[in-house]
Amino acid sequence: MKLVTIDNNGKWTLGVRTDRGILDISKAAEVYGAGEASLPLDVMAVIQGGASSLDSLQSFLTSLPTDLEPSILRNEEEVIYGPCVTNPQKLICVGLNYRRHAEETNSPIPEYPILFNKFNNALSGHQASISIPNATNKLDYEAELAIVIGRRAKNVAKEEALNYVFGYTTVNDLSARDLQLRTPQWLLGKSCDGFAPLGPNLVTADEVGDPNQLVIQSYVNGEIRQNSNTADMIFACDEIVSYISQHMTLEPGDVILTGTPEGVVLGLPADQQVYLKPGDEVSIYIEKIGTLTNRIIADA
Repeated sequence: MKLVTIDNNGKWTLGVRTDRGILDISKAAEVYGAGEASLPLDVMAVIQGGASSLDSLQSFLTSLPTDLEPSILRNEEEVIYGPCVTNPQKLICVGLNYRRHAEETNSPIPEYPILFNKFNNALSGHQASISIPNATNKLDYEAELAIVIGRRAKNVAKEEALNYVFGYTTVNDLSARDLQLRTPQWLLGKSCDGFAPLGPNLVTADEVGDPNQLVIQSYVNGEIRQNSNTADMIFACDEIVSYISQHMTLEPGDVILTGTPEGVVLGLPADQQVYLKPGDEVSIYIEKIGTLTNRIIADA
């Protein structure tokens, strides 16, 4: 199932992507009734409700008539997207997790996952405009696969780790390189407003299959910049979930950014580095999940 977050009169509500368009779940419930099932109306309710919420949602979708009331279907062009996970307790990021990315930045291959974090102020959605902070001149893109946790996970074995995953989404780990590298701590350059656009699709784990066999790409103004596969990860998704769970309890809705492949601006020779500027459009594509696009604008 592909879940999206859509704007309904200023409120983030649940949508499901179908062959006929994006189904507005709250409006569908108004028109057709939700029956006796406890129908989730936003994405956090689906994630936190686990298998029973997904079952309720699937049963509701199955019950809908073939000839749907037009008002419950939203055209792609008219949708305003929110982040596909709207309120994660934690946004945990893994640095230098692709072998060729570590090599292009002349960094040693990590012995353990390098962890840092973002905050909810960094969340943004598909097609949202993202401001370049006045404090940076070196805004970079990073195509990444994000893991969304579906069950509380503590001290989870690697062999069981993917059973705790709700699904996967596309994220751009936007990075202000001058701020990131100003000190040994990367936080400042990673946590500015809008620096973690998520979406548009949150795809359930069953539809993705092996998360470490996915094409991952980034484009700037239509020009391909990154073209790799999640198989190049140093620490695979199951290792990451297990490792983090040994140190902190992961909760449903937590988001883990799994690192970026080679091809970022930072990895180019200094005389070839052209960082993002107002007017640039950045798209991140991940196989089986979809494409996330954002436009870069000047800070107000």
